[in-house]
Amino acid sequence: MKFTQDCGCDRDRAGRRRRSPALCSAAAALPLLLLLLLPRAAAVPLPAADSSGEAELEEAAVRRAALPDCVRLARLLHARAAQLQEEMCEKFTVCGNSMEMLVQNNLNLPKMTEEDGCLFAGFDEDKCLRKISSGLYTFQTYLEYVKETFISEKQSVDLLCYSTEHLARTIRQMVINPDEVIIPDPATQESLRAKLKSNKNWIEKITTHLILRDFTSFMEKTVRAVRYLKNTRSFSV
Repeated sequence: MKFTQDCGCDRDRAGRRRRSPALCSAAAALPLLLLLLLPRAAAVPLPAADSSGEAELEEAAVRRAALPDCVRLARLLHARAAQLQEEMCEKFTVCGNSMEMLVQNNLNLPKMTEEDGCLFAGFDEDKCLRKISSGLYTFQTYLEYVKETFISEKQSVDLLCYSTEHLARTIRQMVINPDEVIIPDPATQESLRAKLKSNKNWIEKITTHLILRDFTSFMEKTVRAVRYLKNTRSFSV
């Protein structure tokens, strides 16, 4: 099995058309779940619209069918990120530090706020899905940095990168207008990479800790939002 080396990559399956809504498998242990998941990881493309309206109905059905798998994958990502955060604490005693504020304002990590429409009160499904997908795409460059700095867990972070990119793509296809999802362009990604790599050694671990911490928080809110959508909403056509 070959994983993408760049977390920001969104081109490995871009040209394929698949019908199956199955996006992931269930298993007991998290590492095994991810390994089982990856061979099947393929975003579900939505059918082209036609004048009869049948394609729109099929599109809505595909969206609904994909939601349970999105919930499972989001839970896996949350659990794995939380585990990596704990391992950072155990191996490097980076568990939260007053020095966090020295780099906090420079990271500009994605966060989910009340305006994003993901809270149960005032839930806006399309706005929320745009935020989730945009946030996951943005996190990919940060996760690539984690992979380069948290070397002892490189394989685990590789899995995290791959699955994050997959979930971002899948949720993007649920948005009414996928072009409204913000995907950082290559120049923006390269600028961020250069900025992160310029950190001094003593800041690296704090930065890695902050990225994992905020990614864990983002995924926790993502799990709640997608689960709420699965349980209470249907997509309009």
